[in-house]
Parts: sequence; C-alpha cells; structure tokens
Amino acid sequence: MNVYETDKLLAEYLLFHYGAEDEILPADTAWPVGMREALGFPVRTVAHFGDVSARRGLDLGCAVGRSAFEMARICDEVTGIDFSQSFIRAAADLASGKEISYRRHDEGNRTTNLTARAPAGNSSGRILFQQGDAMNLPETLGTFDRVHVANLLCRLPEPLALLRRLPSLVEPGGILVLATPCTWLAEFTPPENWPAGSTLDWLTENLGASFDLESQCDEPFLIRETGRKFQWSRSLVTVWNRR
Repeated sequence: MNVYETDKLLAEYLLFHYGAEDEILPADTAWPVGMREALGFPVRTVAHFGDVSARRGLDLGCAVGRSAFEMARICDEVTGIDFSQSFIRAAADLASGKEISYRRHDEGNRTTNLTARAPAGNSSGRILFQQGDAMNLPETLGTFDRVHVANLLCRLPEPLALLRRLPSLVEPGGILVLATPCTWLAEFTPPENWPAGSTLDWLTENLGASFDLESQCDEPFLIRETGRKFQWSRSLVTVWNRR
C-alpha cells in the first residue's frame, strides 16, 4: 500500500500543515533549541515568492494543501496537485469549508482528537485541487506565474522528468520556488536517478538553461510522529526566475 494513502500519514500531514504550535509542541515541555523555528514550513516556503500579486499559481506536491492556501493570498487562481488521493481529498474538503477530525498519535494506544480547518482569511474559492503525477503532467495545465515545488523532488522515481517539464510550466519572468531535503532514498527513487554530485549542482545543471538562480537558503521543518518522536529536517530552498 502507498504510505501516502494511509490514515497515519494523513493525520501527520494535517498536523504538519494545520496544527497549532501547542498542538505540535505542547507548552509544558522544554523542547530542544530549533524545534519551534522549524514550525510553519508550508507557509515559510511560499513567503519566498514575496508579496507581489500574480495571476496563476501552481503547487506541485501540495499534500493536504496549506501552501496552496497561502499562494491564493497572492495569486488570482491556484492549482494544487498531489499524487495522493487521500491528501487531495482532504485539501479539497478544507477548501469547501469542511472541518476534518483526525487523531494525533501521542504514545502507544494514546491519541488526541484534533480538528483541521482552512487558514483564516484564505481565498479558497481561488483554488482547485486535483490528483496528478508530477512526472506526467497534462499539457492542458498551461503556464503559471508562480510555481511551488516543496519536498517532492526526492520522492519521485524519475525526478528529471519534472525538471525537464518545469520550463514549459513557468511563464517568462515567473518565479519557481523549489525546496528539497535531498533525502534520496532507494524506496522512492532508484539510485541511478539520484544526482551524481550535490543536489544544488544537479539542479543548476538541469534548470540553468531556462532559469536564473536568484537565491538559496535552508529552511528547517518538523513532522511529529508521536509525542516523543519527530522528524527534524533541513530543506534546500532555491528560488529561480524564468528567463
């Protein structure tokens, strides 16, 4: 079974995208330095576009949709695409105004009931969520002024298929924000499809003919699995301008 179709992963990603700070890191615990700074990743990556409004936005690998909601604050219309039917169903439900009840795993058989809601002040009427394959996107998608690809690339069997498609997705003068933790794993991507050297050099080699690299930085993110087990990771965030 696809891990991204399980109730466990859906609950973890709803918490990752929509959980309040004290739902992820309760205030009664002295958490290690850096954990709180890793919260809000789906919002922070979109902030790399700046606040200039645009016509069309695309969120590839949108998961349960928080970044698409944030993009809708600066874009007239946003398309969110993910391979997981479960994630897209949840994102679409939130966009329609529904609340989603889910269980946070605390320890063993202990869970806490939580509720996910679309962010306040969102423009959900501007967003269309749909299931799709980032390696085989339909030509009918058209082009976009803002394209957001976060923590997707190193989960694709053929990441080059997406990199080769990006120039035809981003309008000249448009902006691409691409984030990846560079966690190349054989269970997702055959080793022969991993970058031969650094991921940044590989991105520059494959995007440099059509894009200018405007900036790069690291953005931490935190995924809570239980009350005592967390994934703390750093994602390489690169911002590209389409020539």
